[in-house]
Amino acid sequence: MKLIIQIPCYNEAEVLPTTLRNLPRRIEGIERVEVLVVDDGSTDNTAEVARAAGADHIVRLKRHAGLAEAFKVGLDACLRLGADIIVNTDADEQYKPEDIPTLIAPILRGEAELVIGDRGVAEQPNFSPLKRRLQTWGSRVVSRAAGIPIPDATSGFRAMTREVALRTNVLSHYSYTLETLIQAGNHRFAITSVPVRTNPPRRPSRLMKGIGDYLLNSAVTIVRAYTMYRPLRVFTTIGLALIALGMVPLVRFLIFYIQGRGSGNIQSLILGAVLLIVGFQTILIGLVADLINFNRKLLEEILYRERLQSNAHTKAEVTAVPPDLPSPPGV
Repeated sequence: MKLIIQIPCYNEAEVLPTTLRNLPRRIEGIERVEVLVVDDGSTDNTAEVARAAGADHIVRLKRHAGLAEAFKVGLDACLRLGADIIVNTDADEQYKPEDIPTLIAPILRGEAELVIGDRGVAEQPNFSPLKRRLQTWGSRVVSRAAGIPIPDATSGFRAMTREVALRTNVLSHYSYTLETLIQAGNHRFAITSVPVRTNPPRRPSRLMKGIGDYLLNSAVTIVRAYTMYRPLRVFTTIGLALIALGMVPLVRFLIFYIQGRGSGNIQSLILGAVLLIVGFQTILIGLVADLINFNRKLLEEILYRERLQSNAHTKAEVTAVPPDLPSPPGV
């Protein structure tokens, strides 16, 4: 069984040697451990440092595309290299590399297909009180969208099987953590969390510019993913809420009409009628979106089968793959 540890990097030349040096190279139950570094268009010598520090494979993106794109490119490279299990971690060693065997243990036991490293966000000493509350609340929202309990939805320290990687499609340009969990939950993969340890932060986050930026981007990602995978529920809920609101002025108008004062309350009738019409239209949009959702599932299945065929051809040639892999066209 082959494990590949992928590390998305952007200008991490200073910290990368320490991170690579501390990664485990022998794990019980794993025949081969390799390290893949995704250089996300760094302006320093991240790729050269990674090669000198012992990275087995390096993917260099021509431009800085962001964490989500780097994660997606890394998954594709790991699949091409024949990985059976993929572990994703940070270049700044936020997560303790000694916990990688703990992270993959549920997969080796056959208990899970996707494992999330739980930092204990509710009591994380490196987080401010506000960030702890936001992380806890956000994880609950994602848990509802994914249909599974996830105590630390934003954790980037995770392990997945080859099957999960083949089924993963990252559409967000911000981060992969929330979207991929919702996808995995809707694909009914076996998902679990294990407690992991963290190191004190070495520098401020480059992904999150502030609390406002985090809230906005996380909310957009959750709403988009939830609407994509459960459109009928979303639009039906909105439509029924509008219909319920529309009934209030209509009932008010009917009461006044029965009392003989309906002519002075036409505005209630108009408002109620508009809300009812919009509510029914929203439900119809949900039906159309649900049909589009079925079409998306068909497209995902086609993409999955194409990935299977493509990786079946490359897996037999893994030993011939050079250590510096080319980035996908346009990246």
